[in-house]
Amino acid sequence: MKLHELRDNPGAARKAKRIGRGPGSGKGKMGGRGIKGQKSRSGVAIGGYEGGQMPLYQRLPKRGFNKPNRKEFAVVNLGLIQKFIDAGKIDVAQPVDEDALIASGLVRRKRDGIRVLAKGDITAAVNLTVTGASQAAVDAVAKAGGSLTVTTAPAAE
Repeated sequence: MKLHELRDNPGAARKAKRIGRGPGSGKGKMGGRGIKGQKSRSGVAIGGYEGGQMPLYQRLPKRGFNKPNRKEFAVVNLGLIQKFIDAGKIDVAQPVDEDALIASGLVRRKRDGIRVLAKGDITAAVNLTVTGASQAAVDAVAKAGGSLTVTTAPAAE
């Protein structure tokens, strides 16, 4: 095979529609833009313009606030942890920390830490060490005979 023999697969590249090239093209004369008006002309950017009336996005009040330095936690539910223990992906004999959760495939990435929530049931006595946890999750793990240690104070809710 040589360079001049290279071709795209059939149908991979479509020919560009040539607009405004005569009546035989099917897109001649007005070029599919209709007759007159702002949209028929070039250089039009209308997005959100309401004909001089104050646009809706400007009429509505601003609400809320996004904290620029907020913490993003990877959230894990107790039910999922139990599911992974049952599947043998998490070893209960060893203490389970954030790296073990990532290695098991339960969490993809740590972000600012892993936070455990109490959704679902846990029956295994597991020793967890994570960045954050809800009080209900701590109680549920203790009830199952395990322990849940929080390394840093959980983010304010």
